[in-house]
Amino acid sequence: MREMKDSGIEWVKSIPANWEVMPNKYLMHKVKEICPIYNGEDILSLTMKGVIVRDLDAGGKMPTSFDGYQRICAGNLLMCLFDIDVTPRCVGLIKKEGVTSPAYSQFVLTANTDASYYCYYYTMLDMDKTLLHLAKNLRHSLTEDQLGAVPTVVPPLTEQQDISAFLNKKCDEIDALTADIQSQIDTLEQYKRSVITEAVTKGLNPDTDMKDSGIEWIGKIPTSWNTQKGKYLFVQRNQRGNYIELQLLSPTQKYGVIPQAQYEELSGMSAVKLNEKADLALLKTIHKGDYCISLRSFQGGFEYSEYEGVVSPAYQVFHAIVEIADGYYKYLFKESGFIEKMNSYTMTLRDGKNIAFADFGNTYVPYPPVDEQNEIADYLDKKSNEINAVISDKQSQLATLDEYKKSLIFEYVTGKKEVPIS
Repeated sequence: MREMKDSGIEWVKSIPANWEVMPNKYLMHKVKEICPIYNGEDILSLTMKGVIVRDLDAGGKMPTSFDGYQRICAGNLLMCLFDIDVTPRCVGLIKKEGVTSPAYSQFVLTANTDASYYCYYYTMLDMDKTLLHLAKNLRHSLTEDQLGAVPTVVPPLTEQQDISAFLNKKCDEIDALTADIQSQIDTLEQYKRSVITEAVTKGLNPDTDMKDSGIEWIGKIPTSWNTQKGKYLFVQRNQRGNYIELQLLSPTQKYGVIPQAQYEELSGMSAVKLNEKADLALLKTIHKGDYCISLRSFQGGFEYSEYEGVVSPAYQVFHAIVEIADGYYKYLFKESGFIEKMNSYTMTLRDGKNIAFADFGNTYVPYPPVDEQNEIADYLDKKSNEINAVISDKQSQLATLDEYKKSLIFEYVTGKKEVPIS
């Protein structure tokens, strides 16, 4: 059993007796070399997977030019010292040369330090946002001086190297397991989507006679089914409500239309607050069984409400004017082919995508016999619950692996556990 001592660092506690503690400024210093002209160097980004080469063909936000980016060098640390409250990963080890945003901070370590070890050390702090209390400004940013004053443990160099080599091996194993489980989850999600598509467009009887629906995104449908334009099945609901009397609801892609308080609890984010009287007067009533979309910022699919309440006036609310099974259309309106069809109407605007309710109203959708709608909805409820249960179990496995990885890094970078001798 190695001898331990108090580190004097609240988030570290005890460390081996032969380890030191010193301010971070004696271990690393910031450098910045701006490249006025971009000459085709690799564009590197700080991500949850480390500092990686950015795929410029993958889309996403892109600057008009990479002129003025900073050069970064292998063996240094790259840190994001702003928005640390919301940035998923704020530190990474640079493994190849390239250029990156000048907003990042590059640190060169002193001669008797192992960059990989200190990447793990600051990753440990970043996982729990340990240094967030130091960032008191609106952007939750740290200055170089604040980071330099952070007390940091300093093991002997050989121990730093042993720890980082050991953690590299163990974390690679954990990451491989995580990637495999995530791949299984992705496959299950794809399977669920295919089950939904098959059921809402082809029905449950594989031996039934089929006919051409005349709808490109659907193809053949059972001969007993009809198709109808959306406007002959649904109409908009423009009734206004009062949030003092009716609960305020939040339409979400993941959870459907749910109470705002529940949304905030599940997502960890605060929904938009409506405090102005003018806004309150415009809130739209939504009833259980209604559907809801944002036509001004279409994200995909229509959301089904299980609740009575009101929603923001930015949303469109609509309800059936013929007999339907709510559950059937709940699944149809989240089916990938339907979403793709709705997306074909969108016009990209500065603040998002825009479609008109008339676009949906003039779109043909299936209208199976209502008893079949109910059978399909019941089947998909059961099947989705089965698949979701398996997905939930695998997500629990991911959470366990994530906690294990965090614990492993903490125990070894702080010396609570000693690297085993091979």
